[in-house]
Amino acid sequence: MADVTVTIAGRPYRLACDDGQEAHLAGLARRIDAEARAIAAKATAVDEPRLMLMAALILADRLHDAEAALAEGGVAPAEAEALHAAIDRIERLAD
Repeated sequence: MADVTVTIAGRPYRLACDDGQEAHLAGLARRIDAEARAIAAKATAVDEPRLMLMAALILADRLHDAEAALAEGGVAPAEAEALHAAIDRIERLAD
């Protein structure tokens, strides 16, 4: 087992993970940190448990949307945005 220290909303957390999963865990923590910081920037005086709950709910909602899109045989919203951006860039280059 490996230990990783991640920082979310300015607070360090020491977590254990399987060997080789350190970078993956750190990346996940960065996503949670980004959501927590975005919420904290908009809200006034949100306590830490509520901040973590709100960040988790936002990420769970995105996961739900992605799973629903995949179940329907479509493309996840984030992937669709990336594809549209790539198409726009290609069209601009072609012009």
